[in-house]
Amino acid sequence: MSRKIGRNDPCWCKSGRKYKACHQAFDEKIERIREAGHIVPDHDMIKTKDQIEKIKESAKINVAVLDYISEQIKEGMSTEEIDRMVYEKTTRMGGYPATLHYQDFPKSSCTSLNHQVCHGIPSERDILKEGDILNVDISTRLDGYYSDSSRMFCIGEVSPEKKKLVEVARECIDVGLKEVKPWGFLGDMGQAIHDYAYAHGYTVVREIGGHGVGLEFHEDPWVSYNSKRGTEMLMVPGMIFTIEPMINMGRAEIYIDDKDGWTVYTQDGMPSAQWEVQVLVTDDGYEIISY
Repeated sequence: MSRKIGRNDPCWCKSGRKYKACHQAFDEKIERIREAGHIVPDHDMIKTKDQIEKIKESAKINVAVLDYISEQIKEGMSTEEIDRMVYEKTTRMGGYPATLHYQDFPKSSCTSLNHQVCHGIPSERDILKEGDILNVDISTRLDGYYSDSSRMFCIGEVSPEKKKLVEVARECIDVGLKEVKPWGFLGDMGQAIHDYAYAHGYTVVREIGGHGVGLEFHEDPWVSYNSKRGTEMLMVPGMIFTIEPMINMGRAEIYIDDKDGWTVYTQDGMPSAQWEVQVLVTDDGYEIISY
């Protein structure tokens, strides 16, 4: 945890209350769990009330942009067209696409087709055709606060196999959300998602997971979906992170495109699907703030 705070000092959460009447018991509970051998969050991972409200404002734009894409997406459209819509809608609402120029990423969104797992770079050459499945992943920065979510899209009539993959990937989010509880562990969620995917004959990507988000685009903790109950970081009220398991129809192995350095593919060429939500841990469960 952070530096020692006196009982009568102002609380670190900037509530204006004395520490003893605000977060002292909360911190002491976290410390007991840390002493029992668990990974616990520090104060930097626990968002204040004011920060949460500002992150939610960013998320409103993120959701609105994905809603807009959902209304416009169609067969014959290029992924570059989708990217332009993301940029125009985001900036028109006062935000900025967080992916644009992030570590030299060249676009305002990630568009991942069929056997592309994630981080697909929008292109005029990638034309949506009937039977495709597509993940559109967008992130918004508004006044220095970040939101992040993605959705899957089925283009026209897709095969029953692809449709089931997309559906199960979405169900994995719901299964994981049931395990998001204060004073539980990220591994509770990770194992629930892992077990559900594998029970349906799918695999879960190991190397790429979810992450904290809000004050930065990517923050701690890293979130695995191949973890065990009772392990990984303790979840406490005020934490914000993404749930975004990548579910493969075939094997779990992946590789990164050597040419662009970003696009992730399934090693066996089988389709992959992913949905992403941004979640706030609350006093009695969770709140989805971007989807």
